[in-house]
Amino acid sequence: MSNKALVLSSGGVDSTTCLSVAVGEFGRENVATVSIFYGQKHRKELECARKVADYYQVAHYELDLSGIFQYSNCSLLAHSTESIVHKSYAQQIAENGEGKVSTYVPFRNGLMLSAVASLAMSIFADDDVSIYIGAHADDAAGNAYADCSEAFADAMGQAITIGTYGQCHIVAPFTGINKAGVVKLGLSLGTPYELTWSCYEGGDRPCGTCGTCIDRAKAFAANGVPDPALEGK
Repeated sequence: MSNKALVLSSGGVDSTTCLSVAVGEFGRENVATVSIFYGQKHRKELECARKVADYYQVAHYELDLSGIFQYSNCSLLAHSTESIVHKSYAQQIAENGEGKVSTYVPFRNGLMLSAVASLAMSIFADDDVSIYIGAHADDAAGNAYADCSEAFADAMGQAITIGTYGQCHIVAPFTGINKAGVVKLGLSLGTPYELTWSCYEGGDRPCGTCGTCIDRAKAFAANGVPDPALEGK
């Protein structure tokens, strides 16, 4: 039995940093990425996940879980009647109180991790697999995304390890640090942030005003560097 890594890749900052960590830890020949289509309003993040996988020369898989979310009216979903809120998560929590924000997709991370564990057992049938997820402390702050918390990752990790006969393990290296800390680490590892996409809207360039765009801008500013994805645009 050898050691492998399967990185849940959204094509964004956090998961791409996870991929940088995994490649450094396991070597690219032992790493694969997997992206999830869940019915989101655009596919740009999936396209970026493919580009990131190509950059690292790792195997890449895609799963379609959109049917499960067809009954949700979360604003991130293509069939939703709700518009994406263009305010920071902190502002949304300040206005509405602690708890889930409008862009929380029902138990998305739990569903994704379960699906990825099944994939891991299928493609790495005889190996020990570390499943990486890029959830960080800012996502869990104010209970905005309960399925990004350290407690959630620990609980899901325990369930997945038991359910896979000890073969699969959840690795969530960023639950104790904020997005600025994630970017700091990624910059030190040479993470190709110029290939990533974070915006909830699917335009030609990031909107700059949705929650994830605001968080991304603050994270790069905190590190004193421009966002590589915006340079030259």
